[in-house]
Amino acid sequence: MEVKAKEIEIEKASMVLKLLGDKTRLSMMKLLEKNECCVCEFVEIFSISQSAISQHLRKLRDVGLVKENRKGQWIFYSLNKNSELYELVLNILEFIPSQEDRIKKLEIQGLRISCQ
Repeated sequence: MEVKAKEIEIEKASMVLKLLGDKTRLSMMKLLEKNECCVCEFVEIFSISQSAISQHLRKLRDVGLVKENRKGQWIFYSLNKNSELYELVLNILEFIPSQEDRIKKLEIQGLRISCQ
């Protein structure tokens, strides 16, 4: 018996592909595949402003691709595994090179979770 992948409305698939068409957002999603990250870490990784990072995360959060986890005054982001789009995102991320070297570089610099 053939198992059919869950279908997603064309508008939703198109929206996800547009969002992930941005190199920064695609890299963020790959990082979030295996890590929980805060805005300050993304600022260090991408060398762009906090407001630009927050905009990217807001777009991803608004469509349910990422979720927030508040720890004290800090907000950490991770992939939303409950999203109906999660499988689609994972399938796309399979083809993206690992970004773990960026996390290791942060750790070496002592900047991993630098906002705590």
